[in-house]
Amino acid sequence: MRPEIAVLDIQGQYRVYTEFYRADAAEKTIILVNGSMATTASFAQTVKNLHPQFNVVCYDQPYAGRSKAHNRHEKHLTKEVEGQILLELIDHFAAEHVLSFSWGGAATLVALAQQPRRIEKAVISSFSPVINAHMLDYLERGVDYLGSRDGDRVGHLVNNTIGKHLPSLFKRFNYRHVSSLAEHEYGQMHFHINDVLHSDRQCYLNAAKQISVPVLFLNGEWDEYTAAEDARLFGNHVAHSSFTTLQATGHFLDMEHKAACRDSQNALLGFLKPAPQASRTRYSFVQDHHALAI
Repeated sequence: MRPEIAVLDIQGQYRVYTEFYRADAAEKTIILVNGSMATTASFAQTVKNLHPQFNVVCYDQPYAGRSKAHNRHEKHLTKEVEGQILLELIDHFAAEHVLSFSWGGAATLVALAQQPRRIEKAVISSFSPVINAHMLDYLERGVDYLGSRDGDRVGHLVNNTIGKHLPSLFKRFNYRHVSSLAEHEYGQMHFHINDVLHSDRQCYLNAAKQISVPVLFLNGEWDEYTAAEDARLFGNHVAHSSFTTLQATGHFLDMEHKAACRDSQNALLGFLKPAPQASRTRYSFVQDHHALAI
């Protein structure tokens, strides 16, 4: 399964590396939005879970992965700019669905609030509008280590907190990647965290109120940092929202173990490509909650 690779020009300002996994029988295309410090490689399992039922698009932010060699990194990107990049990619690939992971949820909410005409459904995974005590501790330590460009401590911080349920092999890969980022990448992440710490979190809920398509919020039962109960606050703001908690799983969901991978795939396909009502199966591994905004 080899992707079609392209580096796209976004309004003459940014160059974005993309991977397009085409499936001849697929009727819909889904675009995946990375989390903080992540690249297209982070979605390897998610791509397998969605392809060939869908055409799948992955991309690296201008400051990350295989995009960074094509950009100048003269200024930090805001979530609003990342949201605009996502909108451009949605149009370019004619995507009907979008799926975000972790920090990618911020840009995705910004984009969805613009009500892109092509998008029919969206999945926001491992994201919540609440900075709870666990997340606050993680962010405050992160901004300290990133400010001093201490890649070693950043790598250990990620693995000991949001990544603590990852298998040991994945932790080694994760540490190697996070501890060896470029100077501008640490600067970008420092900027992101400062924005989260000092901005009004109400902005996420305000964006959510503008979203008109069905959205699935997907969180892990063991994720203390973007907790499932906190994500359910979106139910009061997104008109067509549903919530699924993957059992015995932390922040990284389908990367953590085989059962989580299977359960994540079933949750995604059940939402994005539901079976006819008469033959639908309810899975015991998830807790589903549907809400309509008042």
